[in-house]
Amino acid sequence: METVEVLHMNKGVGETSYAMNSTVQNKIIYVTNPATKKAIVEILCSSRPMRMGIADLGCSSGPNALRVISEIVDVVHANSRVLDCPVPELVVHLNDLFTNDFNTVFDSLPSFYKTQRQEKGNEFGSTCFVSAVPGSFYGRLFPSKSLHLVHSSSSLHWLSQAPLDLKDGWGRGLNKGKIYISKSSPQCVLDAYLRQFQNDFSLFLQSRSQEIVAGGYMVLSLMGRQSMDPTTPHCCYQWELLAQALMSMVSEGLVEEKKLDSFDAPYYAPCIEEMKLEIEKEGSFMVVCHEAYEINWDAGMEQQSDSTSSGELVARTIRAVVESMLEFHFGSHIIDEVFRRYAKLVEEHLSKNRTKYINLVISLVKRN
Repeated sequence: METVEVLHMNKGVGETSYAMNSTVQNKIIYVTNPATKKAIVEILCSSRPMRMGIADLGCSSGPNALRVISEIVDVVHANSRVLDCPVPELVVHLNDLFTNDFNTVFDSLPSFYKTQRQEKGNEFGSTCFVSAVPGSFYGRLFPSKSLHLVHSSSSLHWLSQAPLDLKDGWGRGLNKGKIYISKSSPQCVLDAYLRQFQNDFSLFLQSRSQEIVAGGYMVLSLMGRQSMDPTTPHCCYQWELLAQALMSMVSEGLVEEKKLDSFDAPYYAPCIEEMKLEIEKEGSFMVVCHEAYEINWDAGMEQQSDSTSSGELVARTIRAVVESMLEFHFGSHIIDEVFRRYAKLVEEHLSKNRTKYINLVISLVKRN
């Protein structure tokens, strides 16, 4: 299964949409802000570009899609005033896969421009140009040396595809009863996932190295881990519980066992050492700084005005992200039931453990 063919966040603004269930991702954007601001200041101080190319890779849709760009615009304008230099023309590219809900993003643009004009003057519309660039970031997307800042949040943990070598000689799944790396996964499964991540991240770096100007920055945030062990609960237990929900349906004859065994999530949560190794091997970028943040599974629970439980909140958050893949593989008829069971499993888990996601933030500068 190639991710580009099936993966998209749930569309629209309904109860199970990504727009209504992306508070975790919003928290991640918040903790990434300092690194993004620092990168913008460095770009403005070092080169003072007249035109500044900006790309947000994996923009998705909903309230977070334009939040990143709005904050980047604010920082550019504020620091241009401090430096007493003209505000550069901002050429902003919003990127995601072809199946992304770009229509919802476009619907938000008029209010974005209106707010920016109110804050920065009527000339704003002639200094900021926003466009959508659909396609996978595991390959070229932009002209050579056209970008000064690349931002990506909650996207790079998605692989271009699940590893291909997860079946034995008879076509049977090697990661039986699981949908991602777990404590019971054989070493060959762990190795296959690492190889897929290395290949994808290397291609990502090679592609961006051609598109970013010398001295340009990338600020990347993604799900990861602090341990070298890829089976640590912080990076894989949400998948373990989802596998348990599916296994319970297998035991009742609601899902075929071979269907479960043939599903592997196109996902990998790396540690910073694995990322730095690929960065050093590719050679075009230098690591400026990196940080790891803990994010609660039920981040944003305090914003809920209804009686939604933590388990239900987490289940909605995960559903908004992975439903498209599960529906493609298992069919739409299982979705409501599997996430009902998943919510119960998560609620039980959170009653005993305060499990957190680990979010990695890494800032890179393009070498001369």
